Amino acid sequence: MPTEIKNYCFTKIQLTTMKKSLLFPVFALLMGLVVASCNRENINASSDDLFAEAVELSAARTSATSDTVTKQKCRGNLTALTAAELPAAVTSYINTNYAGSEIKFAGKDANGMIVVGLELADDTHKGLLFNADGTFNKALEKYGKRAKLTKVEISALPKAITDHIASKYAGYTAKRAGKNDTGEFFVMVTKEGEQPKVLQYDANGVFKQESAPPAHPGGKRKGKK
Repeated sequence: MPTEIKNYCFTKIQLTTMKKSLLFPVFALLMGLVVASCNRENINASSDDLFAEAVELSAARTSATSDTVTKQKCRGNLTALTAAELPAAVTSYINTNYAGSEIKFAGKDANGMIVVGLELADDTHKGLLFNADGTFNKALEKYGKRAKLTKVEISALPKAITDHIASKYAGYTAKRAGKNDTGEFFVMVTKEGEQPKVLQYDANGVFKQESAPPAHPGGKRKGKK
């Protein structure tokens, strides 16, 4: 093979190798950006889910503890229970009568009376009162309307609420909000280095109370279909 052709082929191989060497880090960088973007989306989605759950659980707790039946039948404040701590009779009743429901709140009073808030399989909500021995007593009267929340965009919150947050919770950012059927608002706010808070407002945007997001009492209850 002539020397000129050999040199040409050698030069072409060098250029091809250099192109591949240059393209590989570019490709790796692009893949890294794609993966990072996906990870951020997953983190954001996970955070949104946690914020939504915190607001929903707060509404369930408030609705259960302040229901007229709870006030009439229970003594003192309710102590939160996990699903695993519920008596077998309560669990059995829920499994049998509300298959596929999710426990959103469970609490016990000083006399052992038990209040349970459920989200049913059809997305409606039901509050139940049980005697200390685990037998069913009666349904809560207003739990269904107060526990079910409709998402409210932060930008759509009443000015009275956003003004209150800006004034009383400087540095906090509203992350999630919901409104129940009675018009009450529940707003999750966070601030770096501080514990998140759930703020409750009445239908007119008047502040009612602040609380820490409750822990989930336990997973879904699967009973008879």
